[in-house]
Amino acid sequence: MIKQILIAFDQLLNTLIGGCADETLSSHAYRMHRDGKPWGFLRRVIDAIFFWQTEHCYESYISEKERRQLPPEFRSTRIPTT
Repeated sequence: MIKQILIAFDQLLNTLIGGCADETLSSHAYRMHRDGKPWGFLRRVIDAIFFWQTEHCYESYISEKERRQLPPEFRSTRIPTT
């Protein structure tokens, strides 16, 4: 439960700086850095905060792409038909 609250707070911070509501700030920072955006420097800051994790922002980006933060039934990109 605590991890989910931290993810929700992270997503709120990301939304406050203009990011998508369902993306973490770490993932957004990776994309901004990758795309050469001015706020891309946040990747270095966030990676330094999470110094014990290798490539924190990149791993967050991959986690978002793979939908790891969602319940298993929501992770499929395929919409089931009834």
